Amino acid sequence: MRNLVVFFSLLLLCSCKKNTKRPTFSEVSIQTVYQDSVSIRAIEFLDGNTLAFAGSKGIFGTVEISSGTVRTNRMTHDSLVPEFRAVAHTDSDFFMLSVADPALLYKTGGGGKMDLVYLEEGEGVFYDAMKFWNNREGIAVGDTVNGCISIIITRDGGQHWEKVPCDQLPDSKGTEGAFAASNTNIEIIGDSVWIGTTEGRIFYSPDKGNTWSVQQTAIIHEKETEGIYSLDFYDAKIGYAIGGDFTAPMASKNNKMRTNDGGASWQIFADGEAPGYKSCVQFVPGSGGQNLVAVGFTGISYSNNGGQSWQHLSDEGFYTLRFLNGNTAYAAGKNRIAKLTFGN
Repeated sequence: MRNLVVFFSLLLLCSCKKNTKRPTFSEVSIQTVYQDSVSIRAIEFLDGNTLAFAGSKGIFGTVEISSGTVRTNRMTHDSLVPEFRAVAHTDSDFFMLSVADPALLYKTGGGGKMDLVYLEEGEGVFYDAMKFWNNREGIAVGDTVNGCISIIITRDGGQHWEKVPCDQLPDSKGTEGAFAASNTNIEIIGDSVWIGTTEGRIFYSPDKGNTWSVQQTAIIHEKETEGIYSLDFYDAKIGYAIGGDFTAPMASKNNKMRTNDGGASWQIFADGEAPGYKSCVQFVPGSGGQNLVAVGFTGISYSNNGGQSWQHLSDEGFYTLRFLNGNTAYAAGKNRIAKLTFGN
């Protein structure tokens, strides 16, 4: 991990710890740490002192937590300026993946450069999220191409990526895909991976993407703008998913659900109650799976009872969120990254 942080310092210049005391929040203070004309939907902690991000206009970089120092760089591909909405990391490398055609997946390389390790061209190509099981094996998901959702997997630390053939995946429903809203429609616990889709379905693999099944859930999905936007698991059993319709953000019918059995079944929670549409939901570390925070352009919401009910903490909008510890998170959105400190 130290090598990865050192790499970023070179590149940009040319742990969450469990909290054993369950927190209860009634307020949040927000401090902007980076501001620029860039849309940021993908952030990732590389360690306890380094937050990496990538966004629109080819911009990517890091925020040093202790000092607040921000370093940025800009990626181009020939005459193209990619838009990044997915990032991930291993102990040694950082990865960022662009949306649209062509899909461009970069990893840290030698000499302070990013190497292009995967390129996909074609009608309908659009990747949405990415995550790693371990230092060797990772996965990214995209929209439907040729009858199945797009899934690419690496088994060699991200140096090479292979697309899963459609005959090894469940059939898609129409143009089914995932929302590139917060890089949180993939979740990994152990060998398992869950993927939430625009059709309100959850693709599941118990064995690092070797075999797949799919489950239709009750989350709202009748329109193209509805479906699962974000999911998070506290452990192998407890998970929560949120979505809705970003064109009708106050609508809250069938847009939140929870599992207590590892995704075997999902129950609609807080039906018809706020919040409506959110693009990201995350469990609070050390909360026993009871405390959650959800963000969207409509503001910040919080639950202390497993998502059965929610309270509105702030009108300030963000696209995505990651917790650093039990009461501190970093969130990103339109033109900024901010530190969020939750308290009573």
